[in-house]
Formats: sequence, C-alpha cells, structure tokens
Amino acid sequence: MFDALPLWTLIPITIFLGWAAVELGYRIAKRRKLRAKDHTEAPAPPIVAATLGLLAFLVAFTFGAAASRFEERRQAVLAESNAINTSYLRAQMLPDPMAANARNLLREYVDVRLSGTQPDQFAQALAKSEDLHKRLWSEAVAAAQKEKSPMTSLFMSSLNDVFAMHEKRVTAAVYNRIPAGIWIGLYVLLILAMSVVGYYEGMSGTRHTLAVFGMVLAFSTVLAMIADLDRPGRGVLEVNQQSMMDLRKSMSDTP
Repeated sequence: MFDALPLWTLIPITIFLGWAAVELGYRIAKRRKLRAKDHTEAPAPPIVAATLGLLAFLVAFTFGAAASRFEERRQAVLAESNAINTSYLRAQMLPDPMAANARNLLREYVDVRLSGTQPDQFAQALAKSEDLHKRLWSEAVAAAQKEKSPMTSLFMSSLNDVFAMHEKRVTAAVYNRIPAGIWIGLYVLLILAMSVVGYYEGMSGTRHTLAVFGMVLAFSTVLAMIADLDRPGRGVLEVNQQSMMDLRKSMSDTP
C-alpha cells in the first residue's frame, strides 16, 4: 500500500497525522467546554487507556506478522542456496558437455539471484531466472537422453527443488505482504486514539505536550519499522544474502 512512498517519509507523515489528531481532539474538547458551561463533562481515562491498548495490540500483531515474514524470507535464502549447491555438485556426474553447461548455468543463476535483491533489477532478474530454469531443464533432459543413470535422476530432482525455492522466494517477496486493510485499520485507529488523547487533555484542562509527542513518535517509529520489514530490499532491514554470496565464491573456487 505504501510502496510508492519512500520509507524515510513514513515517520514524518505518521507524526503529522498523529499530532493533527491530538490537536483536533483537543480543540473539540475546548469547544464543548465553552458551549456547556452549566455542566462539565467528566474526563474518561479508562476510554483513553482502552483505545491506546487496542492500538498497541494491533501494532504488536502487525509487527509480529511482518517479523515472521522477514524470518521466512531469510530462511528461504538459506534453503535456496543449499538447493543450488546440491544441484551444482550433482551436475559433476552428468555426461559431457551437459555437466559443464549445467554448472555454468548454475553460476549464472546465482549471479542473477544476487542481482535480483535490488528493487530496480527485480523484474529483469525474475525474467532471467525463469529463462535459466528452461535452459537448465533442457540440459538435464539432454543428459537423461544421452545416458540414463541414477545421478541424472538425482540432478533433475535437485533442479525441481531449486525451481520450488524460486517460487517460494518470489511469493514471499511479492505476494506475502501485509494486506492493505490492516494498514488502513492501523492508521484509522492511530488517528482515533490520538484524537481521544487530545480530547481528554482538553476536557481535563491539562496538556502534556512532550509526553504526547513522545507517544506519537513511538507509534510512528514502530509503524515505519513494520513497513521496512514488509518491503524486501528497499529499506534498512534487509535479508542477509551471505549464504548466497558464499555459494558463489565456492563455485568460483571449484576447479
């Protein structure tokens, strides 16, 4: 939902919305006090606490979901590098020239996977990966036609694992995201909660500007962290690609 906005803009935008809601609630409360001079509406701290508690619960739930998806993407990188390494080792047992061709294609495949971590190269890397899938499978079929052996079957099985991990990583990066409805609910609840806080301040006649601003800043920071976790390859919290880089280095060192 927020992919069009740079991550660094989310904190100031959220702070503005939260603080504007506080001011709106405060001004509504002051007007009600001026119009109703004959009776005073008692402030309701339990309502403020309940609203903030509900907001905190939804934020914690969303943060947990985003963190679990981030961990899933991290584990997928490790699983994919292991699957590629298995295929690379089994390719040695294929008949020539399919063995050399398959290993060269797998080296290229790792390079493509590493380049796909950059947002501006993701679409190109995705198309290139799917093309390499077809070329790798063609080499496996050619090897099976030339020499039927258990190692050829094992190589084809490991290639299936590589293809499956590719689909899993693409699904985790593109489709398995926090739904827009949850984001809308978070921001609507944030505005309502901050409005209730401002309303309480107006009815009680006391302002806690620094404390309220700190609360708005805290919620804004957490929401920005959730967006960062939910946006692969575009923020500060990125999935470590060290296992894939180690695999590429081992491929270069292999005679």
